[in-house]
Amino acid sequence: MKIVRIKAGDDIAYGVADVEGVLVYRGSPFVAWEPTETVVPWDTAQLLAPVLPSKVIAVGRNYEDHAAERGGEVPDEPLIFLKPATSVIGPDANVVHPAISNDVQHEAELAAVVGRVARNVKAEDASAYVFGYTAANDVTARDLQMKDGQWARAKGFDTFCPLGPAIETELDPLEKLAVICRVNGGVRQAGFTSDMVFGVAEILEYVTAVMTLLPGDVILTGTPAGISTVVPGDLMEVEIDGIGVLQNRVVAR
Repeated sequence: MKIVRIKAGDDIAYGVADVEGVLVYRGSPFVAWEPTETVVPWDTAQLLAPVLPSKVIAVGRNYEDHAAERGGEVPDEPLIFLKPATSVIGPDANVVHPAISNDVQHEAELAAVVGRVARNVKAEDASAYVFGYTAANDVTARDLQMKDGQWARAKGFDTFCPLGPAIETELDPLEKLAVICRVNGGVRQAGFTSDMVFGVAEILEYVTAVMTLLPGDVILTGTPAGISTVVPGDLMEVEIDGIGVLQNRVVAR
């Protein structure tokens, strides 16, 4: 099931994607919801970020090839950091290139969406807490990351966390799912979820030993090699098997 969040006219609602459009549901998929009889055709539905998390937890250097291209080694345990909720945008929304950065880069990632309150979750129980998966772009001001020595500013700009286009509830990240990023149609990143150093279950156990995750919170699972600079005018596309394509254009501030 592909769950989307849309704007149709003045209304914002969750729904289920179908061939003809979006079957609108009442309520939230994280609490209680029920189908209506309303189907919004695709040509009148604006896709929004499929979830509005209270926080986004991301994992760095979770692919060996990406760690190597950054001149580092894979850590012994998940290397986590936070992106603010205000960095989240949806499909086709613009990523704003901050004037203070000269090196903004894309990072295609699989994102896990938490479905229930999670605290001290064991890896073997993780699937009961994951609602589904979506695509993400962990946009990063690389020069500021190197300058600051920590990642909050470089990763935290408004618009620096595109999510979408849908939450797929029937996806297995242990399968060899392709994670691809294209810029202006050319492939920049091409990896597989099976190459992650720490899987979703391990990451969820590690994170929830530190903080409580709430329904709708998002975990970014790391990016494969191939990160590169984007500039205003570039069109970024993140594609993940079984989820779809997340498309965002870079614009100048």
